[in-house]
Amino acid sequence: MSKKITTRKEDYSRWYNELVVTADLAENSAVRGCMVIKPYGYAIWEKMQAELDRMFKATGHQNAYFPLFVPKSLFEAEEKNAEGFAKECAVVTHYRLKTDPDNPSKLIVDPEAKLEEELIVRPTSEAIIWNTYKGWVQSYRDLPILINQWANVVRWEMRTRLFLRTAEFLWQEGHTAHETKAEALAEAEQMNDIYAEFVENFMAIPVIKGIKSENERFAGALETYCIEALMQDGKALQAGTSHFLGQNFAKAFDVKFTSKEGKQEYVWATSWGVSTRLIGALIMTHSDDQGLVLPPKLAPVQVVIVPIYKGEEQLELISVVANEMAGKLREAGISVKFDNRDTYKPGWKFAQYELQGVPVRIAIGPKDLEKGSVELARRDTLSKEIVPQDMVLDKVKGLMIEIQENLFERAKNYRDSHITEVDNFEEFKEVLETKGGFISAHWDGTSETELKIKDKTKATIRLIPMDGKMEDGKCILTGNPSSQRVLFAKAY
Repeated sequence: MSKKITTRKEDYSRWYNELVVTADLAENSAVRGCMVIKPYGYAIWEKMQAELDRMFKATGHQNAYFPLFVPKSLFEAEEKNAEGFAKECAVVTHYRLKTDPDNPSKLIVDPEAKLEEELIVRPTSEAIIWNTYKGWVQSYRDLPILINQWANVVRWEMRTRLFLRTAEFLWQEGHTAHETKAEALAEAEQMNDIYAEFVENFMAIPVIKGIKSENERFAGALETYCIEALMQDGKALQAGTSHFLGQNFAKAFDVKFTSKEGKQEYVWATSWGVSTRLIGALIMTHSDDQGLVLPPKLAPVQVVIVPIYKGEEQLELISVVANEMAGKLREAGISVKFDNRDTYKPGWKFAQYELQGVPVRIAIGPKDLEKGSVELARRDTLSKEIVPQDMVLDKVKGLMIEIQENLFERAKNYRDSHITEVDNFEEFKEVLETKGGFISAHWDGTSETELKIKDKTKATIRLIPMDGKMEDGKCILTGNPSSQRVLFAKAY
């Protein structure tokens, strides 16, 4: 049987860490703060990547690739961006090693191989990309540029956690250039909408769309659009961001174009991205004390068939039925694994696939062959039922939809029941400590007040809701006038 993991109630953080490792998603590596994404975890990322890539291309974007290294002079060209990431940068200063003359079995950095200019390992790629765009743009006819890249980035985090925060992680980053401000704003909003559609429809996670406060905004952006999700422990997680960069990077890198009127103008920019942190969101939104719970649309294996038998003769008879069943399911576009290994007992397999969140499990034994039935188990509800073999295909096709919808509704009910309106600071603190979740409260709009609330409670403004209604009120901390509620929460 698979090893039992700590329960969420005992220790939510430990539950998460143990689940990532025991479900075979990822593990810590020999490189401090970096992870090894194992095949099962990477298969989830590949499914995410495939769907997002399809959605990007459907809206006219193309993939490209840019260097991992950014010369320091380019990185510091846009001051706010450089300042925002400066403390997280890994820096390459030398290009060669040599044998240590005092210890021939060891290597040292060759002091004579110092780079003329330091190279930054990209924490984000605006600098290198906008320096490149300078050579791509001359006329309005060259616009828009709609580029995405799938890549890795490095942000030297001191406290790391698998998927949620690591020194190196995988992501996609879109970088677009436009003729007008209106086009760039529309692009930034469109990509935020695409992220919301993906997270809700494929990850089965409800999100709230909004914009970030100035304190929480991306370094170098004029506006940051975002989607926020709520995890089972009542903490928020930023699930995607899309930034309107104005003309900041165009001016920093002198990216101009000749307009239709023959004038020289700076282009307008956006950038947007999501990362392997989404796998962390997937785990923390749906999983339980038995292990992973995966939505069918992103599960590497959607159905597993486990034979229950004694001896080769029974296995052969079961295999005929199982293979035929698997074939029909695959023809319907459902991924199936027939686990006929004789090195593990059925009970161990049941526990393992439960741990790994396979949405549907089918068990077939000798009695099932006699009756022409199978035992079908759902991972989301842990319920079981006996289903006639000739109805398995239709039943499973229906369950793929039903489980996906059930997971979304379950997460939405939790999220909606954890959005609490408060009107004073004492109530704010009480809800934050006893209930958690999103707290809807008035704020006077100043960075000073936001930072004071963060300092007193560790809660931040997660977003200013895009569909929030305008209403007059008083800031919970200062009592100053406010025209709209914002959402606060403690966050990952």
